[in-house]
Amino acid sequence: MNKVPSEAENWLSELQARLQSVAHDHAEIALCAPFTHLAGLGKLAKGSPVAIGAQDVSAHEQGAYTGEVSAAMLKDLNVTYVIIGHSERREYHAESDELVNGKVKTALAYGLRPILCVGETLEQREAGQATEVVLKQLRADLAGVAFDDAEDLTIAYEPIWAIGTGKTATSQDAQDMCQAIRQELVSLYPKHAAKMRILYGGSMNPGNATELLAQADINGGLIGGASLDIDSLLLLIKAAK
Repeated sequence: MNKVPSEAENWLSELQARLQSVAHDHAEIALCAPFTHLAGLGKLAKGSPVAIGAQDVSAHEQGAYTGEVSAAMLKDLNVTYVIIGHSERREYHAESDELVNGKVKTALAYGLRPILCVGETLEQREAGQATEVVLKQLRADLAGVAFDDAEDLTIAYEPIWAIGTGKTATSQDAQDMCQAIRQELVSLYPKHAAKMRILYGGSMNPGNATELLAQADINGGLIGGASLDIDSLLLLIKAAK
């Protein structure tokens, strides 16, 4: 929840201008912004290398759901991606796996590409339950979910204890979990799992991105605070090679 819409549009305009002189074809770039920003950003992003995403979506298609934003509304605003099940939504808004599952299905039905977030707390990791917790979450969130192409669904592993804290899982810890996620995806989607993108989302920054992105099962980052500064973001894009 950063920047007002006019600030976000200025930010995107500057990013687009600077991308013209920076190698970026090796990376796919998506900006997931608050609902209030999406109309302006969607227009600015047309024809540019930056795709637009939302930070949430309703599980309902339409109706008397005050304050909700539907998948059809997002699609009409040139939105491509939508983050679903982020740990802050789960924690602060008590989102259950059942609700997350409904949001994933609705997003896919309207041609949006979900970025599904899964992750464990520090207590769960210290109790040796991290992998069990994450894979149980993954199975529940994807129950009955079908899609046609590996690019239709992205998984983001975000260790909750490493979000906004400055703490980061070691590259080996992150790889181990992403590998476990990949193996679970093989059982769920054998035709698509090898090509599905798994992102790491726990305080990735220019200082640790190269090592994290070098891991076999980490295909990108779900970047938070480090993306607010364009210089930092450009370094992250460079690290994606």
